[in-house]
Amino acid sequence: MARKSFSVLFFIKKAKLLKNGEAPVCMRITVNGCMVDISIKRSCPVNLWNQAKENSKGKDRMSVELNHYLEITRSRIHQIYRELETSDKVITVDLVRKLYYGVDEESKTLLQVFREHNEQSRKLIGKDFVSKTVQRYETTTRYLEEFIKKEYQLSDIALNNLEANFISKFDAFLKIEKGCAQNSAITRLKNLKKIIRIALENDWIKKDPFAYYRFKLEETDPEFLTMDEIKIILAKEFTIKRVEQVRDVFVFCIYTFVALTNVCLIINKLQTNNRSMGNGLETTCLHHFA
Repeated sequence: MARKSFSVLFFIKKAKLLKNGEAPVCMRITVNGCMVDISIKRSCPVNLWNQAKENSKGKDRMSVELNHYLEITRSRIHQIYRELETSDKVITVDLVRKLYYGVDEESKTLLQVFREHNEQSRKLIGKDFVSKTVQRYETTTRYLEEFIKKEYQLSDIALNNLEANFISKFDAFLKIEKGCAQNSAITRLKNLKKIIRIALENDWIKKDPFAYYRFKLEETDPEFLTMDEIKIILAKEFTIKRVEQVRDVFVFCIYTFVALTNVCLIINKLQTNNRSMGNGLETTCLHHFA
């Protein structure tokens, strides 16, 4: 059997300089002709980079630290490849990359646990959850998938590979890439924190990346309806029955102080019970307005 070709190359991206004027350093892994470029989150002044030696020719502390990191990273990739050679696994460049990021078949991954949670929650709509809550978790999952692909060039990430800076980077991604305001971003982060809590309870992750993270909600000044405005809503006649029912539920919440999500859960339970009894009193399902 022909031996697979394998190589590791470090290079800089001169065309994509960072704000500090330095070029990002990337690592190219090649296995049997297939290659992948990985950002190693390090940078180097263009005039100090020696491509022939694949390191910095500087003598300052930053250059010495960079070169040391490059040596460690190269050694780690070679070790991963050697271990794969002694296994029965088919060696691919994608497998090497995943193992570099700490993702393997035995590891629980973030998006895997997120999707399992979402699937279970969707089954409980009308009992423990309302549709909009599940939709929020699914949106957060989608944003995380985009973030992981952009930041780590991966389709998923191992739970044990999560660090505190993962949270701050995702927070920045939400605000910059998705245009989330502070409180909206915190809603997404709280969704993520719940999944991390599930992982901690099941011993799928050893340390909590949220351990030192503090949520900072912005104070808002919402406008409240006046009694005259409420009376106008009450007197309004609707030609669509569904809209009239939504108005009735809204006004009910105003006068009873019962949260809309709780009202919708009650409505769904009544609807389910009436259907099972076959008494013809099925209630309109309004959980999608919650």
